[in-house]
Amino acid sequence: MNSERVPSDCPALATDPFAPEFLADPHPHHQELREAGPVIWLERYGIYAMARHEQVSAALEDWRTFSSAAGVGLDDFRRNKPWRPPSILLEVDPPLHTRTRGVMSKILSSAALQALRDDWQAKANALIEELIARETFDAVADLGAVFPLQVFPGAVGVMAEGRQNLLPFANMVFNSFGPRNEIFLESIRAAEPVVGWIMAASQRDNIAPAGFGAQVYAAADRGELSADEAATLVRSMLTAGLDTTVIGITSAVYAFAEHPDQWQALRAEPALIRRAFDEVVRWASPVQTFFRTTTHEVTVAGVHIPADAKVLLFLGAANRDPRRWEHPETFDLQRRTLGHVGFGFGVHSCVGQMVAKLEAEVLLRALSQRVQRIELVSPPRRHLNNTLRAFASLPVRLHVH
Repeated sequence: MNSERVPSDCPALATDPFAPEFLADPHPHHQELREAGPVIWLERYGIYAMARHEQVSAALEDWRTFSSAAGVGLDDFRRNKPWRPPSILLEVDPPLHTRTRGVMSKILSSAALQALRDDWQAKANALIEELIARETFDAVADLGAVFPLQVFPGAVGVMAEGRQNLLPFANMVFNSFGPRNEIFLESIRAAEPVVGWIMAASQRDNIAPAGFGAQVYAAADRGELSADEAATLVRSMLTAGLDTTVIGITSAVYAFAEHPDQWQALRAEPALIRRAFDEVVRWASPVQTFFRTTTHEVTVAGVHIPADAKVLLFLGAANRDPRRWEHPETFDLQRRTLGHVGFGFGVHSCVGQMVAKLEAEVLLRALSQRVQRIELVSPPRRHLNNTLRAFASLPVRLHVH
Protein backbone atom coordinates (compact mmCIF):
# COMPACT_ATOMS: atom_id res chain seq x y z
CA MET A 1 0.00 0.00 0.00
CA ASN A 2 2.66 2.58 -1.03
CA SER A 3 4.44 2.11 2.29
CA GLU A 4 7.76 2.91 0.60
CA ARG A 5 6.60 6.47 -0.14
CA VAL A 6 6.67 7.88 3.40
CA PRO A 7 5.76 11.58 3.25
CA SER A 8 7.95 14.13 4.99
CA ASP A 9 5.36 16.90 5.29
CA CYS A 10 2.91 15.26 7.72
CA PRO A 11 3.19 13.28 10.96
CA ALA A 12 3.53 9.50 10.69
CA LEU A 13 1.81 7.30 13.28
CA ALA A 14 2.05 3.59 13.99
CA THR A 15 -1.65 3.54 15.02
CA ASP A 16 -3.70 0.65 13.65
CA PRO A 17 -7.32 1.87 13.35
CA PHE A 18 -8.48 -1.70 12.71
CA ALA A 19 -6.89 -3.25 15.79
CA PRO A 20 -9.38 -4.70 18.32
CA GLU A 21 -8.31 -2.30 21.07
CA PHE A 22 -8.85 0.70 18.75
CA LEU A 23 -12.27 -0.51 17.57
CA ALA A 24 -13.39 -1.30 21.12
CA ASP A 25 -12.62 2.20 22.44
CA PRO A 26 -11.82 4.60 19.58
CA HIS A 27 -12.24 7.96 21.33
CA PRO A 28 -8.76 8.26 22.92
CA HIS A 29 -7.22 7.22 19.61
CA HIS A 30 -9.37 9.74 17.74
CA GLN A 31 -8.05 12.50 19.97
CA GLU A 32 -4.49 11.41 19.22
CA LEU A 33 -5.19 11.43 15.49
CA ARG A 34 -6.84 14.86 15.57
CA GLU A 35 -4.05 16.38 17.63
CA ALA A 36 -1.32 14.90 15.43
CA GLY A 37 -2.33 17.12 12.53
CA PRO A 38 -4.92 17.85 9.83
CA VAL A 39 -3.42 15.12 7.61
CA ILE A 40 -1.49 12.14 8.91
CA TRP A 41 0.31 9.10 7.53
CA LEU A 42 -0.61 5.69 8.91
CA GLU A 43 2.59 3.66 8.65
CA ARG A 44 1.02 0.23 9.03
CA TYR A 45 -1.03 0.55 5.84
CA GLY A 46 0.89 3.21 3.95
CA ILE A 47 -2.09 5.51 3.65
CA TYR A 48 -3.05 9.07 4.42
CA ALA A 49 -5.77 9.85 6.94
CA MET A 50 -7.80 12.79 8.20
CA ALA A 51 -9.61 13.01 11.54
CA ARG A 52 -10.51 16.68 11.92
CA HIS A 53 -13.96 17.86 10.92
CA GLU A 54 -12.76 20.58 8.54
CA GLN A 55 -10.69 18.24 6.39
CA VAL A 56 -13.05 15.24 6.60
CA SER A 57 -16.14 17.20 5.56
CA ALA A 58 -14.23 18.97 2.77
CA ALA A 59 -12.93 15.66 1.39
CA LEU A 60 -16.39 14.09 1.50
CA GLU A 61 -17.79 17.06 -0.40
CA ASP A 62 -15.05 17.12 -3.06
CA TRP A 63 -15.82 13.94 -4.99
CA ARG A 64 -13.84 15.14 -8.00
CA THR A 65 -10.63 14.97 -5.96
CA PHE A 66 -11.51 12.34 -3.36
CA SER A 67 -13.20 9.66 -5.43
CA SER A 68 -15.42 6.80 -4.26
CA ALA A 69 -15.13 4.92 -7.55
CA ALA A 70 -11.99 3.02 -6.50
CA GLY A 71 -13.91 1.64 -3.53
CA VAL A 72 -14.69 3.16 -0.14
CA GLY A 73 -12.51 0.57 1.58
CA LEU A 74 -8.80 -0.09 1.83
CA ASP A 75 -8.70 -2.07 -1.44
CA ASP A 76 -8.20 -0.08 -4.65
CA PHE A 77 -10.70 -1.48 -7.15
CA ARG A 78 -8.63 -0.17 -10.05
CA ARG A 79 -5.68 -2.33 -9.01
CA ASN A 80 -7.36 -5.32 -7.41
CA LYS A 81 -10.48 -7.11 -8.57
CA PRO A 82 -13.29 -6.47 -6.06
CA TRP A 83 -14.31 -9.57 -4.11
CA ARG A 84 -17.95 -8.44 -4.47
CA PRO A 85 -19.84 -6.29 -6.99
CA PRO A 86 -19.20 -2.63 -6.08
CA SER A 87 -22.19 -0.64 -4.86
CA ILE A 88 -23.61 1.48 -7.67
CA LEU A 89 -24.52 4.12 -5.09
CA LEU A 90 -21.65 4.12 -2.60
CA GLU A 91 -18.76 3.26 -4.89
CA VAL A 92 -19.38 5.30 -8.01
CA ASP A 93 -19.05 9.00 -8.78
CA PRO A 94 -21.15 11.27 -10.99
CA PRO A 95 -22.53 10.97 -13.59
CA LEU A 96 -23.31 7.29 -12.81
CA HIS A 97 -23.91 8.14 -9.16
CA THR A 98 -26.25 10.99 -10.14
CA ARG A 99 -28.33 8.65 -12.28
CA THR A 100 -28.60 5.95 -9.64
CA ARG A 101 -29.21 8.36 -6.79
CA GLY A 102 -31.96 10.00 -8.84
CA VAL A 103 -33.73 6.65 -9.11
CA MET A 104 -33.44 6.00 -5.38
CA SER A 105 -34.44 9.52 -4.36
CA LYS A 106 -37.72 9.14 -6.22
CA ILE A 107 -38.40 5.75 -4.65
CA LEU A 108 -37.48 6.83 -1.11
CA SER A 109 -39.37 10.12 -1.37
CA SER A 110 -40.91 11.94 1.57
CA ALA A 111 -44.37 11.01 0.29
CA ALA A 112 -43.44 7.33 0.09
CA LEU A 113 -42.12 7.33 3.63
CA GLN A 114 -45.09 9.27 5.00
CA ALA A 115 -47.33 6.55 3.59
CA LEU A 116 -45.49 4.07 5.84
CA ARG A 117 -45.53 6.19 9.00
CA ASP A 118 -48.82 5.04 10.56
CA ASP A 119 -48.07 1.35 10.02
CA TRP A 120 -44.52 1.69 11.37
CA GLN A 121 -45.76 3.66 14.37
CA ALA A 122 -48.30 0.97 15.18
CA LYS A 123 -45.61 -1.71 14.95
CA ALA A 124 -43.29 0.36 17.14
CA ASN A 125 -46.02 0.84 19.74
CA ALA A 126 -46.74 -2.89 19.83
CA LEU A 127 -43.07 -3.81 20.18
CA ILE A 128 -42.50 -1.33 22.99
CA GLU A 129 -45.53 -2.68 24.85
CA GLU A 130 -44.08 -6.18 24.60
CA LEU A 131 -40.75 -4.99 25.97
CA ILE A 132 -42.37 -3.03 28.78
CA ALA A 133 -44.15 -6.21 29.84
CA ARG A 134 -40.79 -8.00 29.97
CA GLU A 135 -39.15 -5.12 31.89
CA THR A 136 -35.60 -6.36 31.25
CA PHE A 137 -34.34 -7.18 27.76
CA ASP A 138 -31.39 -6.84 25.41
CA ALA A 139 -31.76 -3.65 23.38
CA VAL A 140 -29.70 -5.24 20.58
CA ALA A 141 -31.32 -8.64 20.17
CA ASP A 142 -34.84 -7.65 21.24
CA LEU A 143 -35.20 -4.12 19.88
CA GLY A 144 -32.48 -2.80 17.60
CA ALA A 145 -32.21 -5.98 15.54
CA VAL A 146 -35.95 -6.63 15.62
CA PHE A 147 -37.68 -3.46 14.48
CA PRO A 148 -35.64 -2.67 11.32
CA LEU A 149 -36.01 -6.30 10.17
CA GLN A 150 -39.71 -6.07 10.87
CA VAL A 151 -40.39 -2.96 8.79
CA PHE A 152 -37.72 -2.18 6.19
CA PRO A 153 -37.31 -5.47 4.28
CA GLY A 154 -41.10 -5.61 4.07
CA ALA A 155 -41.15 -2.13 2.55
CA VAL A 156 -38.56 -3.31 0.02
CA GLY A 157 -40.67 -6.38 -0.71
CA VAL A 158 -38.36 -9.07 0.65
CA MET A 159 -39.88 -12.36 1.76
CA ALA A 160 -40.52 -12.62 5.51
CA GLU A 161 -38.80 -15.98 5.95
CA GLY A 162 -35.05 -15.66 6.39
CA ARG A 163 -34.78 -11.90 6.92
CA GLN A 164 -32.42 -12.49 9.83
CA ASN A 165 -29.85 -13.53 7.19
CA LEU A 166 -29.50 -9.88 6.21
CA LEU A 167 -27.59 -8.96 9.37
CA PRO A 168 -24.53 -11.26 9.05
CA PHE A 169 -24.31 -10.38 5.36
CA ALA A 170 -24.28 -6.63 6.09
CA ASN A 171 -21.75 -7.17 8.88
CA MET A 172 -19.44 -8.88 6.39
CA VAL A 173 -19.83 -6.13 3.78
CA PHE A 174 -18.96 -3.35 6.23
CA ASN A 175 -16.02 -5.39 7.53
CA SER A 176 -14.73 -5.69 3.97
CA PHE A 177 -13.94 -1.97 3.87
CA GLY A 178 -11.02 -2.60 6.21
CA PRO A 179 -8.03 -4.94 5.92
CA ARG A 180 -8.25 -8.71 5.62
CA ASN A 181 -7.87 -9.10 9.37
CA GLU A 182 -9.37 -11.76 11.61
CA ILE A 183 -12.46 -9.62 12.23
CA PHE A 184 -13.21 -9.64 8.51
CA LEU A 185 -12.37 -13.33 8.04
CA GLU A 186 -14.65 -14.31 10.91
CA SER A 187 -17.50 -12.28 9.38
CA ILE A 188 -16.99 -14.14 6.08
CA ARG A 189 -17.32 -17.46 7.91
CA ALA A 190 -20.48 -16.26 9.67
CA ALA A 191 -22.05 -14.95 6.45
CA GLU A 192 -21.12 -17.83 4.16
CA PRO A 193 -24.32 -19.82 4.86
CA VAL A 194 -26.58 -16.85 4.05
CA VAL A 195 -25.04 -15.44 0.86
CA GLY A 196 -27.16 -17.65 -1.39
CA TRP A 197 -30.34 -16.51 0.37
CA ILE A 198 -29.37 -12.84 -0.04
CA MET A 199 -28.69 -13.23 -3.76
CA ALA A 200 -31.97 -15.04 -4.29
CA ALA A 201 -34.02 -12.66 -2.12
CA SER A 202 -32.97 -9.63 -4.17
CA GLN A 203 -33.96 -11.18 -7.51
CA ARG A 204 -37.05 -9.88 -9.24
CA ASP A 205 -39.00 -13.14 -9.02
CA ASN A 206 -38.71 -13.12 -5.23
CA ILE A 207 -39.58 -9.45 -4.68
CA ALA A 208 -43.18 -8.54 -3.85
CA PRO A 209 -44.98 -6.69 -6.67
CA ALA A 210 -45.52 -3.64 -4.45
CA GLY A 211 -42.63 -2.02 -2.63
CA PHE A 212 -39.31 -0.26 -3.10
CA GLY A 213 -37.68 -3.29 -4.73
CA ALA A 214 -40.39 -3.57 -7.37
CA GLN A 215 -39.93 0.13 -8.11
CA VAL A 216 -36.21 -0.43 -8.67
CA TYR A 217 -37.00 -3.14 -11.21
CA ALA A 218 -39.63 -0.88 -12.80
CA ALA A 219 -36.87 1.71 -13.27
CA ALA A 220 -34.87 -0.98 -15.07
CA ASP A 221 -37.88 -1.65 -17.32
CA ARG A 222 -37.88 2.05 -18.22
CA GLY A 223 -34.21 1.86 -19.18
CA GLU A 224 -32.97 3.87 -16.18
CA LEU A 225 -30.95 0.87 -14.93
CA SER A 226 -29.87 -2.49 -16.29
CA ALA A 227 -31.44 -5.65 -14.86
CA ASP A 228 -28.14 -6.58 -13.18
CA GLU A 229 -27.85 -3.09 -11.70
CA ALA A 230 -31.38 -3.36 -10.33
CA ALA A 231 -30.54 -6.55 -8.44
CA THR A 232 -27.33 -4.97 -7.11
CA LEU A 233 -29.25 -1.87 -6.03
CA VAL A 234 -31.88 -3.89 -4.16
CA ARG A 235 -29.10 -5.79 -2.41
CA SER A 236 -27.31 -2.52 -1.58
CA MET A 237 -30.52 -1.11 -0.10
CA LEU A 238 -30.85 -4.09 2.20
CA THR A 239 -27.17 -4.03 3.18
CA ALA A 240 -26.81 -0.32 3.87
CA GLY A 241 -30.29 0.13 5.29
CA LEU A 242 -30.20 -2.38 8.13
CA ASP A 243 -26.99 -2.71 10.13
CA THR A 244 -26.50 1.03 10.40
CA THR A 245 -30.11 1.52 11.55
CA VAL A 246 -29.84 -1.32 14.07
CA ILE A 247 -26.76 0.39 15.52
CA GLY A 248 -28.40 3.82 15.42
CA ILE A 249 -31.40 2.58 17.40
CA THR A 250 -29.32 0.75 20.01
CA SER A 251 -27.03 3.77 20.28
CA ALA A 252 -30.08 5.93 20.99
CA VAL A 253 -31.17 3.61 23.79
CA TYR A 254 -27.64 3.67 25.21
CA ALA A 255 -27.39 7.46 24.95
CA PHE A 256 -30.63 8.05 26.81
CA ALA A 257 -29.84 5.44 29.45
CA GLU A 258 -26.51 7.17 30.07
CA HIS A 259 -28.07 10.66 30.00
CA PRO A 260 -31.39 10.52 31.92
CA ASP A 261 -31.64 14.31 31.92
CA GLN A 262 -31.78 14.26 28.12
CA TRP A 263 -34.46 11.57 28.24
CA GLN A 264 -36.56 13.78 30.50
CA ALA A 265 -35.99 16.70 28.14
CA LEU A 266 -37.22 14.58 25.23
CA ARG A 267 -40.31 13.44 27.13
CA ALA A 268 -41.11 17.01 28.11
CA GLU A 269 -40.67 18.31 24.57
CA PRO A 270 -41.70 15.70 21.98
CA ALA A 271 -40.73 18.09 19.19
CA LEU A 272 -37.12 17.18 20.01
CA ILE A 273 -37.64 13.61 18.77
CA ARG A 274 -36.73 14.37 15.18
CA ARG A 275 -33.53 16.22 16.01
CA ALA A 276 -32.60 13.74 18.73
CA PHE A 277 -31.53 11.06 16.26
CA ASP A 278 -29.14 13.45 14.52
CA GLU A 279 -27.42 14.07 17.85
CA VAL A 280 -27.31 10.31 18.45
CA VAL A 281 -25.64 9.81 15.07
CA ARG A 282 -23.16 12.64 15.69
CA TRP A 283 -22.34 11.46 19.22
CA ALA A 284 -22.21 7.72 18.52
CA SER A 285 -21.21 7.70 14.82
CA PRO A 286 -22.45 4.21 13.83
CA VAL A 287 -20.33 4.52 10.67
CA GLN A 288 -16.82 5.30 11.89
CA THR A 289 -14.73 5.42 8.72
CA PHE A 290 -14.77 5.47 4.95
CA PHE A 291 -11.97 5.64 2.40
CA ARG A 292 -11.54 7.84 -0.63
CA THR A 293 -8.92 7.74 -3.42
CA THR A 294 -7.30 10.88 -4.87
CA THR A 295 -7.82 11.44 -8.59
CA HIS A 296 -4.95 13.93 -8.86
CA GLU A 297 -2.30 15.58 -6.72
CA VAL A 298 -3.80 17.78 -4.03
CA THR A 299 -2.52 19.88 -1.15
CA VAL A 300 -4.54 19.74 2.08
CA ALA A 301 -3.55 21.99 4.98
CA GLY A 302 -0.04 22.24 3.55
CA VAL A 303 0.33 18.48 3.03
CA HIS A 304 0.93 17.21 -0.50
CA ILE A 305 -1.09 14.10 -1.31
CA PRO A 306 -0.23 12.40 -4.61
CA ALA A 307 -2.70 11.03 -7.13
CA ASP A 308 -4.07 7.53 -6.62
CA ALA A 309 -3.54 7.67 -2.85
CA LYS A 310 -5.95 6.00 -0.45
CA VAL A 311 -7.18 8.40 2.24
CA LEU A 312 -8.94 7.15 5.38
CA LEU A 313 -11.59 9.56 6.68
CA PHE A 314 -12.46 9.22 10.36
CA LEU A 315 -16.12 10.24 10.49
CA GLY A 316 -16.42 9.37 14.17
CA ALA A 317 -13.42 11.53 15.05
CA ALA A 318 -14.72 14.43 12.96
CA ASN A 319 -18.06 14.27 14.73
CA ARG A 320 -16.33 14.80 18.08
CA ASP A 321 -13.82 17.40 16.94
CA PRO A 322 -13.67 20.22 19.53
CA ARG A 323 -12.63 22.57 16.71
CA ARG A 324 -16.15 22.16 15.32
CA TRP A 325 -18.29 21.27 18.35
CA GLU A 326 -18.42 22.73 21.84
CA HIS A 327 -18.09 19.94 24.42
CA PRO A 328 -18.35 17.32 21.63
CA GLU A 329 -18.24 14.36 23.99
CA THR A 330 -21.50 15.56 25.62
CA PHE A 331 -24.81 14.18 24.36
CA ASP A 332 -27.00 17.28 24.11
CA LEU A 333 -30.41 17.51 22.42
CA GLN A 334 -30.16 21.29 22.25
CA ARG A 335 -27.05 21.09 20.06
CA ARG A 336 -27.22 22.31 16.48
CA THR A 337 -25.99 19.21 14.68
CA LEU A 338 -25.91 20.75 11.21
CA GLY A 339 -22.69 19.68 9.52
CA HIS A 340 -22.14 16.36 11.25
CA VAL A 341 -20.81 13.68 8.91
CA GLY A 342 -22.54 10.65 10.46
CA PHE A 343 -24.60 10.21 7.30
CA GLY A 344 -21.73 11.18 5.04
CA PHE A 345 -21.60 14.57 3.33
CA GLY A 346 -21.99 15.96 -0.15
CA VAL A 347 -23.31 13.97 -3.10
CA HIS A 348 -22.57 10.66 -1.38
CA SER A 349 -24.53 11.42 1.78
CA CYS A 350 -26.74 8.51 2.78
CA VAL A 351 -29.70 8.35 0.40
CA GLY A 352 -31.65 6.23 2.89
CA GLN A 353 -31.10 8.41 5.93
CA MET A 354 -34.75 9.48 6.01
CA VAL A 355 -35.73 5.81 6.32
CA ALA A 356 -33.45 5.40 9.33
CA LYS A 357 -34.72 8.65 10.84
CA LEU A 358 -38.34 7.53 10.47
CA GLU A 359 -37.63 4.18 12.14
CA ALA A 360 -35.85 5.90 15.02
CA GLU A 361 -38.55 8.54 15.32
CA VAL A 362 -41.46 6.12 15.68
CA LEU A 363 -39.54 4.05 18.22
CA LEU A 364 -38.49 7.07 20.28
CA ARG A 365 -42.07 8.35 20.21
CA ALA A 366 -43.39 5.00 21.42
CA LEU A 367 -40.76 4.84 24.16
CA SER A 368 -41.12 8.44 25.31
CA GLN A 369 -44.88 8.17 25.66
CA ARG A 370 -44.66 5.15 27.95
CA VAL A 371 -41.24 4.99 29.59
CA GLN A 372 -40.03 7.31 32.33
CA ARG A 373 -36.51 5.94 32.61
CA ILE A 374 -34.18 3.61 30.73
CA GLU A 375 -31.74 1.78 32.99
CA LEU A 376 -28.61 -0.12 32.04
CA VAL A 377 -28.72 -3.34 34.06
CA SER A 378 -25.19 -4.48 33.18
CA PRO A 379 -22.29 -3.10 31.14
CA PRO A 380 -22.84 -3.26 27.38
CA ARG A 381 -20.61 -5.38 25.17
CA ARG A 382 -19.28 -4.09 21.89
CA HIS A 383 -19.36 -5.94 18.59
CA LEU A 384 -16.18 -5.23 16.63
CA ASN A 385 -16.46 -4.27 12.98
CA ASN A 386 -13.85 -2.64 10.75
CA THR A 387 -16.24 0.17 9.77
CA LEU A 388 -19.15 0.23 12.24
CA ARG A 389 -19.27 0.96 15.98
CA ALA A 390 -21.83 -1.54 17.18
CA PHE A 391 -23.08 -3.27 20.27
CA ALA A 392 -23.14 -7.03 20.77
CA SER A 393 -25.36 -6.72 23.83
CA LEU A 394 -27.09 -3.86 25.66
CA PRO A 395 -29.12 -5.14 28.66
CA VAL A 396 -31.67 -2.55 29.83
CA ARG A 397 -34.74 -2.19 32.02
CA LEU A 398 -37.67 0.09 31.22
CA HIS A 399 -39.30 1.99 34.10
CA VAL A 400 -42.84 3.19 33.45
CA HIS A 401 -43.52 4.63 36.92
